[in-house]
Order: sequence, then structure tokens, then C-alpha cells
Amino acid sequence: MTVAVTYSPQRVTTVGDFFALLKPRVMSLVIFTGLAGIVAAPGHLHPLTAFTALLCIAVAAGASGALNMAYDSDIDAVMSRTATRPIPMGHVAREDALAFGWALAVMAVATMWLYVGVPAASLLAFTVFFYVGVYTLWLKRRTPQNIVIGGLAGALPPAIGWAAVTGSLSLAPVLLVAIVFFWTPPHFWALSLWRNQDYARAGVPMLPVVKGKPHTRKAIFAYTLLLAPLGVAPAFIGLGGILYLVVSASMGFWMLLEAFATLRERDEVREPAAKRLFKVSLLYLFAPFAALIVERLLGLAPFWA
Repeated sequence: MTVAVTYSPQRVTTVGDFFALLKPRVMSLVIFTGLAGIVAAPGHLHPLTAFTALLCIAVAAGASGALNMAYDSDIDAVMSRTATRPIPMGHVAREDALAFGWALAVMAVATMWLYVGVPAASLLAFTVFFYVGVYTLWLKRRTPQNIVIGGLAGALPPAIGWAAVTGSLSLAPVLLVAIVFFWTPPHFWALSLWRNQDYARAGVPMLPVVKGKPHTRKAIFAYTLLLAPLGVAPAFIGLGGILYLVVSASMGFWMLLEAFATLRERDEVREPAAKRLFKVSLLYLFAPFAALIVERLLGLAPFWA
């Protein structure tokens, strides 16, 4: 389905409109997981360099969001969840959003390259390319596995933060990336269960649209079964401590309960269990990473040394 999105020159475009293009809520999550990678990595990074690395991760995430909104503006215009975004509302021209997004992306990668290091900058560039080129322009409109494969882009910030400190990767950052990667499908599929008609109207082949809701609920539960033990694994490789272990195990159990409730959901209209799971999934990602950051800042010993 193609919908024309018309820019309205009568309204003056504001700074707030461009800020909304950055998807600030998504950007805040990326910043948080990137910070966890920086704090958890062995070695020392000058505070100004660490701030620069985190800023580059944030700006690149915002740039990816702006480019996603620009390339998906026709889809956004017909979905109630996204119809009030700046481009469908006519507050920002699509061409301006594209120029804004690409300029920010180049600036973020170049700054990371010059002031932090080549490994972190290379990962950052790959993340932008994967989110925009692979997920937005290719996968999203072609396969119900769009979220699964495309989720790699959103999962990489911990590795970028780690590489900013160490200049390399190891099992620990890969494990943090895996946690975010396996968290992504249950999180977004829970949303798609009650936004099913939105995606169908826009022609986006999300799993509930293509395979149906029962299949999606089973897939959510299967991914959550994998995610729960994966979430506690950092405590057993010397990355997380007792606090991390307790928090991640508790959140994993809670998310499993909600995933099971979603599996048994019978209200196909309101989808209350899926809505609860979506909210719990946000807390699931925040709480363990917060525990990891707190442990490192307080100098607490790993659970398994």
C-alpha cells in the first residue's frame, strides 16, 4: 500500500519536530545498553572519551530512527500508532528528514572513528547500515522474520561500548548482545498482537499478520524460554555479580510467566496479556543492565570469578 505524505509549508518546522525524528524513547534504551558495555568492559577509558563514545552511539541511534521514519513514512501514515509522527503529520518534509538522518549518521561514525577508535566506529557504522539498509529497506516489508534478523542492529550497542574501551570483542559483550537480540522478538511481537490490524492495513508482514496470533504466541513463548537462561549467563562467566544474578533471574521468571499468560490468551480483541508482556519486557531489559552498571560502579565482585 502506498500513501502520499504531503509536507505542509504553512506550519513552521520546529526543533521539537526534528527531535521527534530521533525516536527519543528508543534512543534512551540504546544509550543505556551502550553505557552498560562501557562500564562493564575491563580497562579504563577517560571520562571525556567515554562520554564521546556514548554520545556517538546516541546520535547514530537517533539518525537511524530519522532515516527509518523517512523511508517508512508511507507506512507510518496509515498506522494509528505512527500517524502522528512528524512526516505523516506534514511537520517535516521527507527529504529534510533524509538529509538530517544521513548527516547525523556520518557525523556520529566519523567522530567515533577520530576520537574513540576504529573498532567501535566500524561496529557503529555496521549498526546504522544494518538497521537502515537491511531492516528498514529490505526485511521489514518482505518477511515476518523482519524483527528477528533486524533485531541485530538494536542489540549491538553493548558491543560498541565494550569495543570503545578495549578495542576488541570477547564472549562477554557477545553475550550481552545475544540477550538484547533474543529479547527483541517477544517484545515486538507482543506489541504486534494488539496492533495486528495496524500492520495488516499498512501491508507490513509482521508475524501475527502472516502466521496468525496462535503461532505468534507460541513463538513468543519459545523465544522467552531461550531468553530466561541466557539472561542469567553473564553471572556465570565473571561478568555479573550477585545483584545481577538475582535481578536477571527474577525478571526472567516474571517474563516467562507473562509469556505463558500470553500463550494462553483468549481475549483476541483487547489482548491484555500481550500488553502486560510488552510492559514487563521493557523492565526486563532495563533492570539487569542497571544491576550490572551498579555493580561495576560500586566495585562489587563477580558472582563467578
